[in-house]
Amino acid sequence: MSDVVLGSGEHRYRLAEGWGTLPDGWETGDVAGIGVDRHDNVYVFHRGKHPMIVFDRAGNFLRSWGDDIFTRAHGVSMAPDDTIFCTDEGDHTVRRCTLEGKVLLTIGLPGNKAAWMSGTPFNRCTHTALAPNGDIYVSDGYGNACVHKYAPDGRRIMSWGRPGTDPGEFNLPHNITCDDGGFVYVADRENHRVQVFDGNGRYETQWNNMHRPSSMYMPPGKCPICYIGEIGPYLGFNRGAPNLGPRVSIVDNTGKVITRLCVEPAAGTGPGQFLSPHGMSVDSHGDLYIGEVGYTAWPSLFPDQPVPKGLRCLQKLVKVTA
Repeated sequence: MSDVVLGSGEHRYRLAEGWGTLPDGWETGDVAGIGVDRHDNVYVFHRGKHPMIVFDRAGNFLRSWGDDIFTRAHGVSMAPDDTIFCTDEGDHTVRRCTLEGKVLLTIGLPGNKAAWMSGTPFNRCTHTALAPNGDIYVSDGYGNACVHKYAPDGRRIMSWGRPGTDPGEFNLPHNITCDDGGFVYVADRENHRVQVFDGNGRYETQWNNMHRPSSMYMPPGKCPICYIGEIGPYLGFNRGAPNLGPRVSIVDNTGKVITRLCVEPAAGTGPGQFLSPHGMSVDSHGDLYIGEVGYTAWPSLFPDQPVPKGLRCLQKLVKVTA
């Protein structure tokens, strides 16, 4: 366990160094999404062989699946009925699967990309969220600028959003989540904000005190708190600047910062540093699991340095309780 303590007050963490034991010869690529089931098993959705890897809470390998299913992992959302929604950016689909990898529902046509910025699903969709009534929301981000709402059976109900910076417009909707009140939270990454909508896409408010929000995790409840992974600056003039990330921020139900997890310099692979927090989840003990797309981020963060082999793309932060 690292001696570095991140955060403050009730939200303090230490890095569990080396967490997650893989079979010999295995490694993870960019870890795009992470989910935790009700037994505290951890589902790691990554861009490499064996794209879904399952660990127990201690980091012991349990199983893997998805080699013949997924093209490019992007997002994971756990459902209350012990199923998992997997958003495949490269295949332009969302799949609802059992926890053992059986596909139960596919939304979108595999390999069929919608026209760029057309507003029709999907063009490099990014993440999926579930409403309390079972409705499904999909952020459609890299080749679109909208959110799509589906019935539990996969029937599209509506869509909203277009490119732009005004309320209800998006510049890369990269992540999405719902609270128990049915409100929808969208990480509008390149607009440096999280937008909040009701279940029918009506704009409510936005949170702006963040830098390129990339991932979100909201525990059960009516927006009690939200964990937000922010990626750092990639441009030459502000690359490496302090107080911009990459980092993880914890905010309250109004978007006010409770604490931020990082040390300076923020970018790196040491305790308390991040490369690109892209997927997050929290277990029943309050421990935080963070997936990073480190191989993708490295050339932008450190353009003059070669990408290291065996780059760390998976972290567990253990909550400090005393």
